[in-house]
Amino acid sequence: MRIAHFYALWLMLAAASAGANGNDTASRAVLQPFEAEYRLEVRGWPSATITHRLVEEEHHWLSDMRFSVTVARGHESSRFTLIDGQAHSLMYESGYSLLGIGDSHHLREADIPSLDRQAAIIDLARRAESENCTQNAPCDVNFVDHRGRDEYFQYYSLPPDREDLARISVPAGTFDAHSVVLLDVEKPDRQIRISYHADYPGLILQAIYQKDGKRDTQITLTQLSEHGGN
Repeated sequence: MRIAHFYALWLMLAAASAGANGNDTASRAVLQPFEAEYRLEVRGWPSATITHRLVEEEHHWLSDMRFSVTVARGHESSRFTLIDGQAHSLMYESGYSLLGIGDSHHLREADIPSLDRQAAIIDLARRAESENCTQNAPCDVNFVDHRGRDEYFQYYSLPPDREDLARISVPAGTFDAHSVVLLDVEKPDRQIRISYHADYPGLILQAIYQKDGKRDTQITLTQLSEHGGN
């Protein structure tokens, strides 16, 4: 089923953790709450909507993503803290349903030695600008998947002086961006390019998942409600 390609995209979007190269937490971007909608396009499937929100709750942050198509739906969320600028996972949960059959997963703090993959979406955006990760010298990244199993990826930043990368136009508007490429070390024929909003760490403007050099899956920002619901 091609809906599995969405989960591959989701997993790659979150390929980041506190164990990556570079530890300059002081320069990492400050989090800003937001609510957003993305258009999900999977080759061979009708388009669908993903909702993504980042909110601050008392002593921690909540990142939550959800999607649905005619025959399937899924969600995952993470609660995490920032201690001295470093992200630390507290709890993770996810679930999916395909043709009425599904599963769910829950991880507690003790099950997450690095970061869960939903919190990692945010953490990668916070540190990508400050780390010197290039195509010739990519940074290693580690995280745990929805079952708590260790995963290993690499990433590098794309040149910020490229005009087509510095500002990205999407249905929600035109925004300054930071762009990175994620590499699946075990599957070198696959990669994903993510363009993050420059002022809202973790807010994705566009993400394109490629397999064998061809676009397979894409998400694009269609609506954005900033902190006050603009």
